[in-house]
Amino acid sequence: MLADFITSNRQLIIARAGARVSSRTFRAADVVLAHGVPAFLLQLCDALRAAQSTTDGDLRRIRDSASRHGRDLLQLGLTIGQVVQCYGDVSQVVTELVSEQQLVIPADEFQTMTLCIDDAIANAVTEYARIRERAVAGKGIERLGALAHELRNALNTACLSFELIRSGRVPFAGSTSVVLGRSLVGLRDLIDRSLADVRLDAGIEHVGRIVVEEFLGEVEMGASLQAHARGVRLSVSPVDATVAIEGDRQILAAALSNLLQNAFKFTVSESRVSLTTHVTNDRVLFEVEDQCGGLPPGKASDLFRPFHQRSVDRSGLGLGLSICLKAAEANNGHLDVRDVPGKGCIFTLDLPRSA
Repeated sequence: MLADFITSNRQLIIARAGARVSSRTFRAADVVLAHGVPAFLLQLCDALRAAQSTTDGDLRRIRDSASRHGRDLLQLGLTIGQVVQCYGDVSQVVTELVSEQQLVIPADEFQTMTLCIDDAIANAVTEYARIRERAVAGKGIERLGALAHELRNALNTACLSFELIRSGRVPFAGSTSVVLGRSLVGLRDLIDRSLADVRLDAGIEHVGRIVVEEFLGEVEMGASLQAHARGVRLSVSPVDATVAIEGDRQILAAALSNLLQNAFKFTVSESRVSLTTHVTNDRVLFEVEDQCGGLPPGKASDLFRPFHQRSVDRSGLGLGLSICLKAAEANNGHLDVRDVPGKGCIFTLDLPRSA
């Protein structure tokens, strides 16, 4: 019913939404009228009709379409705020018209529309962040500038997602809240990684005895959030409470966290990443095994090159593994990778054991 109503009132919805856009910024109005609102109305009607007879799983089409739609609008010169406002305008105009015409629309159809808009916003914001990160990496700008871009993008995404949730425009437990959580985790990871990199370059190291059991507990706490956000299971093997290593605790924690983050990024969703500790008389080996499917022949050595990435997922600038290598060497250790064809990779951080 709601899909038919939107189809019948399509031109009126476009005109009213365009008027809202014009009241905020005239420059974007033509783009929104020509590309933004019409494309989203088609997505919305398809999703509403699909929801009447199928499961929520079939609404993936609007998510994929929203990513493409958001990318197209951004490339046409709209800001991420204008793209998000475009989706919000459609929702408000449809609601107003239904009220004006005194129609009775089933509550579940309005709920479906809200979920569709939530998914569209979340995917458009995610696509925007991906485009910005990719642009920064492509330019090859200096590390400080790259960090500033990454921090700003993650913070902007988090702020925008929070504002949408706070204002009640999207449900608290919807897709936008997932984007908010990922952005906050990403901010924390950026800061931890950058601090470790700065300390490594400056030669600032606080070497001390680190109890491995406690060390792994700290790393696992943060890594569990990342694993959950990526839809990956994390398993951490136990280790004897008497085992200890020598090194800079902050730098080594950042290195091991980066290895896990890299594993989550490339591991197939719904599969597993494991962190296993092997102990010898004088060494402690931390093995991070993922399920990425393995590496192309001869590509293992490329992984530790700065700004090198091995997947279509281009989030981040590819500095994590190069920092891990520097951290291992600064603490009298080694970092190696072993390819398991058809299954995944095993990264081994080899460090000296404390007496």
